[in-house]
Amino acid sequence: MKVGRARLLALAALVIGIIFVNPYSAMNGFVAHAQNFGERTVSGTVFDAASNPVQSATVFLKNQKSKSIRSFTSLANGHFYFAQVNKADDFDLWVEKDGKKSEVKTVSSWDDRAQFVTELHLK
Repeated sequence: MKVGRARLLALAALVIGIIFVNPYSAMNGFVAHAQNFGERTVSGTVFDAASNPVQSATVFLKNQKSKSIRSFTSLANGHFYFAQVNKADDFDLWVEKDGKKSEVKTVSSWDDRAQFVTELHLK
């Protein structure tokens, strides 16, 4: 039986755990997907409606799967920072202060960046 080089390499990667096969794929045949391992940082700046940095706002990072929530109080320059954020999970990110709240942003497991940097605007 003749096996193509690409298929053989994919099979070898599967065996050593670098990729996994989606058993629910609509395609008939071998389909491989990369896994997103590791951790990332999530950081950015909080702004008010007039685009001024906001100090002492509470930034929330909620794991969509486990529902656990981490928080960070923004610094004098509006900056916030979360370390050791699992790249394999999806997270909701938002800020609140004095009854105002930003839109919820998603930190997606499909995004493979090691550093997720964004702006959050209170409304």
